Amino acid sequence: MKKFLLSLFMLFVLSVSAVYAENIKFVQITDAHFSSGSEYAQNVLKAAVADINSLEGISFVVFTGDNINTADSQNLKQFVRIVKKLKYPYYIVLGNHDVYKSNDMSSTRYYEILRSENIRFRQKKPNYMFKKNGFVFLTVNGAKEIIPGASGYYKKDTLEWVDKMLTKNKRHEVIIFQHFPVVYPKGDEHRLKTHKTYKVEEYRDILAKHQNVLAVLSGHFHVNYESMQDGVYHISTPSLLNMPNSYKIIDIVTTPEFSPIIYTQLREFEVKN
Repeated sequence: MKKFLLSLFMLFVLSVSAVYAENIKFVQITDAHFSSGSEYAQNVLKAAVADINSLEGISFVVFTGDNINTADSQNLKQFVRIVKKLKYPYYIVLGNHDVYKSNDMSSTRYYEILRSENIRFRQKKPNYMFKKNGFVFLTVNGAKEIIPGASGYYKKDTLEWVDKMLTKNKRHEVIIFQHFPVVYPKGDEHRLKTHKTYKVEEYRDILAKHQNVLAVLSGHFHVNYESMQDGVYHISTPSLLNMPNSYKIIDIVTTPEFSPIIYTQLREFEVKN
């Protein structure tokens, strides 16, 4: 009887040691640099939305920063009026072009506008978590509101929040969305003087503490680059405005008792004048 009870206990431990996730497919758009005064930027964003709406099986769309080119309420309102035509839910990450307090565009104000322009958008803060298909997704803010510049800065309270969320969700596979990468794209070292992340080692140390981070998706460098570092897949995606215009489709395939496999595809789309 004792052996039987022990067997049941071991089976229970194995069953709760990890949460099985289902397959999931989503879209990453980054560095749209939308401007209400740029006909080209408007056409590109509209074409991207139309192309994504032609796809099937997409769970959601995430915009990983520099969504607008200048931190201005008019730019953001026009941006939302286009992207809310997506037939899929969308999530927003802040970049260095998105917020600037002197322009009355703090992160708080930014998310107020997002909610006022689209009642389906619920998030109130730039650091937030959501779950889909057994996966946990974190959006992490590294944008500076007071002193503008191209370098990222993940504040102490932000890093503490990431650490807390990774600990709390240790039984789940976690995907992180942010604008500023913590593993820099190779071949673009000349931009590191202006575009690197402040005290990036502190963020890397947190990732190294946890075994449940599957991938980190970012933008900022406007290049296509992917690498595996210490078991974490770092994915960097080109600007939506880069020619040829494209966004990235992320397809995560799961199999019981095996680690999920990530497939990525840069999908080009046509922009009509």
